[in-house]
Amino acid sequence: MYDCTRNYIDGEWVESSAATNHDIINPATEETIGKVAFGSGEEVDRAVAAARAAFTAFSQWTVEQRIDLLNRIVDVYKTRWNDIAEAITSEMGAPTPFSQRAQTGSGLGHLRAAISALQSLELEEAAGNSTVLKEPIGVCGLITPWNWPINQIVCKVAPALAAGCTVVLKPSEIAPVNATLFAEVLHEAGVPAGVFNLVHGDGPGVGAALCKHPDIDMISFTGSTRAGILVAKAAADSVKRVAQELGGKSANIILENAPLNEAVSSGVHGMFHNSGQSCNAPSRMLVPEKLYEEAVAIAASVASEIHPGDPTEEGSDIGPVISEVQYDKIQNLINAGIAEGARVVAGGPGKPEGLETGYYVKPTVFRDVNNDMTIAREEIFGPVLCMLPYSDIDQAVAIANDSPYGLSGYVWGGSATEAMTVARRLRTGMVHINGAPTDVLAPFGGYKQSGNGREWGAHGIEDFLETKAVMGA
Repeated sequence: MYDCTRNYIDGEWVESSAATNHDIINPATEETIGKVAFGSGEEVDRAVAAARAAFTAFSQWTVEQRIDLLNRIVDVYKTRWNDIAEAITSEMGAPTPFSQRAQTGSGLGHLRAAISALQSLELEEAAGNSTVLKEPIGVCGLITPWNWPINQIVCKVAPALAAGCTVVLKPSEIAPVNATLFAEVLHEAGVPAGVFNLVHGDGPGVGAALCKHPDIDMISFTGSTRAGILVAKAAADSVKRVAQELGGKSANIILENAPLNEAVSSGVHGMFHNSGQSCNAPSRMLVPEKLYEEAVAIAASVASEIHPGDPTEEGSDIGPVISEVQYDKIQNLINAGIAEGARVVAGGPGKPEGLETGYYVKPTVFRDVNNDMTIAREEIFGPVLCMLPYSDIDQAVAIANDSPYGLSGYVWGGSATEAMTVARRLRTGMVHINGAPTDVLAPFGGYKQSGNGREWGAHGIEDFLETKAVMGA
């Protein structure tokens, strides 16, 4: 049984003041695999005080000292690789190979990206008769989600430490185990007491206390747009910086000259990996009208070959979704799509045959979707793909941009040059051309209600820096 009933504050594991513990549920078995105790405002106060005290010295560390610290973290992280991967499979249902390669691998990628970016980042430059300094912003509250848990923890913690900031982390209360293991990694790597602190808890308790705290200089939040609005409002009274990575409803535009089979197959797999629980998933596939029937047939065929199953068993392409609440939300949206006139060509309502236990969702493809339908507007956060036809490229761009979100976009063309022309017209923070993967050295973030600020690489470090102009120097 996993034990997440203690918080890590000022370099020590501290018993939570919570009167009750909450179950950590394995979404594949619906069984309890551990306990988590929710912290309180009192524990947030202690953690923030520790981070504030540690900031004075840590903010003055040289770049070389911070790089050395990050390298030590890398070394220890690699020794705990299997522990972290097994925890992620157990607490959020990612298949074992995916937990090993993508989920746990992303943490190492962000550590290395922070080291690389810090080595080349200019923290001091001349401007007129002045010197411009980039300095750590201070004490940072980090609030992370459950869908890519260690990815989101490390892509905040690593750049914050690289910048010279001290932090208080509130991980997801649904998937808290990997966060506890990461705290053990940082402790073993010799992160000074108070520089990193971990307080388990939920949003109304610990999250809100962090956002409102007068001694927190910055909040970095990843989660739903609805929760992001609450975070911004709670932080407003103290005028702290708020960086947010929120929801998405990304369009995948397949151009007439694109290799259709490759483009559609790639789009289907991209939508369904991690059981569709990715904010940048290519959830709306836009296809030229004259290629639409062929594209739908390809998508249905590919979806039928994707096998949900026990994440610990070989051959399971996707695992369950995170919880019963999430399963019910997805089912309601699938039924809304059917009620509004979209047609299911793969998957559909209910659980896959033979998987009655666990929060499994059928890989589902909808055709005959228009952009006014609920399933085309709302972030489903499950393995559900919407396919929409378009008449010309202007209409495709208009449909893609007709969304309150603007996180990511995808374009498949006959050449990178053709796809780039369309990419420039998309109102999104990222665009993937011809199946290009994410890049940990490139900025990650979105336009509109998908958030503000950028994570990953040099841009991720810059989010944790303040700018000071020194005149006459």
